[in-house]
Amino acid sequence: MSTDTSTSATTGSATPVQHLGMVGLGRMGGGMRDRLRGAGLQVTGYDRDPDATDVDSLAALVEALPTPRAVWVMVPAGDITHSVITELAGLLEEGDLVVDGGNSKWTADEEHAQQLAEQGVRFVDCGVSGGVWGLEAGYGLMCGGAEEDVARMMPVFDALRPEGPREEGFVHAGLVGAGHYAKMVHNGIEYGLMQAYAEGFELLLAKGIVTDETGCFKAWTRGTVVRSWLLDLLVRALEEDPALEKLQGYVDDSGEGRWTVQEAVENAVPAPVMSAALFARFTSRQADSPAMKAVAALRNQFGGHAVHTAGPSSGGGDTPESDLPASSEETGPAHAGPTSGSSDVDHSA
Repeated sequence: MSTDTSTSATTGSATPVQHLGMVGLGRMGGGMRDRLRGAGLQVTGYDRDPDATDVDSLAALVEALPTPRAVWVMVPAGDITHSVITELAGLLEEGDLVVDGGNSKWTADEEHAQQLAEQGVRFVDCGVSGGVWGLEAGYGLMCGGAEEDVARMMPVFDALRPEGPREEGFVHAGLVGAGHYAKMVHNGIEYGLMQAYAEGFELLLAKGIVTDETGCFKAWTRGTVVRSWLLDLLVRALEEDPALEKLQGYVDDSGEGRWTVQEAVENAVPAPVMSAALFARFTSRQADSPAMKAVAALRNQFGGHAVHTAGPSSGGGDTPESDLPASSEETGPAHAGPTSGSSDVDHSA
């Protein structure tokens, strides 16, 4: 594993961390613990899962670490992270260091840094990308905090990041909060990339002349300007299920996309791609859109355009051609079938 340190931060006078406490040993935290141990670092982990944990409490974790201690928190963002950091604030001592490596909102970082500073405990925030693949491929790291605190953590960051030049997998992005802010923007970009690939997939499916959609995506994985790891993962998914028939077109969001769009609004930064990608996820959760019902009603009211009336289940269905209006001036409704609407109707206005 590469530990090239010729660029970016150096440890300076700080004591480099060689024994790390890890709180949260789920899919990400557990993989990170394994990768760190594989690099020769000592890790003591705590998790509420008795099959995963090394110690039986946060207090026992703190007791097991040499001073000055370093504890990496890798739990769900929000109340759980705040609870863990609050408990650690009561257990750690002056000179100890806490790293929040979860998906916390950047605005929470300053609050946690101040909370810990009251006990003389240092704080670094670190956005982490890599998911379940990070154990083997390494994790992309974006951190925020004081130079000396980041320098102290460099053995851990170097072990976690991908092989190769440090600057291609790690950045000290700035002050406290900068790491999670950078990770938020990263995830907003990710939303847009995924949405573009998804729309391309649907367009390929819609045109009858294309018979190998998976092959098209696979052919783009080398030598083209749209190649990426996300594209590789889409190819993998399509090879397992070419029409994605095992999945429902319902997409959740974990928060970072919303925060990115909110920040774009607050800073007057146009972000049409990321905004549209986020709103597309909201659309995916609607079996029958109230907004589109309102649009259909308005088109019918002002122009007499045909509508699909609600059938046994909300929505429409394939409307027989004979039921379609001959022109936009005809007012008769096109009756819906039992499934959500799929037929073509007059598209004017």
